[in-house]
Amino acid sequence: MSRLLLMITGLTGLFFASLLAAQAPVTGSRADPKFAPPPPPLTAENTWNLDLSTGGRVSIQLRPDVAPQHVERIKTLTRQGFYNGLTFFRVIEGFMAQGGDPRNNGTGGSTLPDLPAEINGLFHVRGAVAMARAQDPNSGNSQFYIMFTPRLNMDRDYTVFGRVVSGMNFVDAIERGEPPANPSRIVRASLGSDNLAPMTAEQLRAEAERMAAAAPVGAAGAAPAAVGPAVPRAPSAPRALEPVRAPGAPPRPPRPRT
Repeated sequence: MSRLLLMITGLTGLFFASLLAAQAPVTGSRADPKFAPPPPPLTAENTWNLDLSTGGRVSIQLRPDVAPQHVERIKTLTRQGFYNGLTFFRVIEGFMAQGGDPRNNGTGGSTLPDLPAEINGLFHVRGAVAMARAQDPNSGNSQFYIMFTPRLNMDRDYTVFGRVVSGMNFVDAIERGEPPANPSRIVRASLGSDNLAPMTAEQLRAEAERMAAAAPVGAAGAAPAAVGPAVPRAPSAPRALEPVRAPGAPPRPPRPRT
């Protein structure tokens, strides 16, 4: 009888130990990419606000719990005013909008060092925000992209560092093109902790026009756009080009997944 009791006690202990292990949070670059860790509570310090020329504010929850270096880079460049006035220079319907290049054509970045990849369990779902890069996985710098639609075949290849929590309608309104004829702009980027009120649609339109007149996209001396060929596709399917930051190198097509 005592032997049976000991066996039951041991099995019960193993059950609760495995249950606790299953509930343990999965964080950091070592997270199993098959599982997306739940978002922590939204805070002002980890809210990235983009006031867009499309008419309003896009708020993005940053995820330092899974991509600390990428989030810190976004915060640093935002505090420097780096993103103010930059365009979305590569915008593909049914895929994503890419921006964050001071040259506004896909060939530039900040003066800070490139970042090591922080692959994590966050998925390329609608509204996901991730760092663009060149062929080297550790070449993310300042360029980022926002997903219009899910593209889960890109998971485990790019560092997702946040997701849109409000204002996705202003993302959807970003002008399409590679490059767009009249590119949409980030009029102002800020952190929630800056306590800056959203700009009105009229203010955004006026400021975007001023910025475009002061620094027109495609001005003489700008480097050519680093836009690669389309991936072969059926006529009705979206183009599955991957976001890329490629100074001096063309973008690579996505690797097929089975």
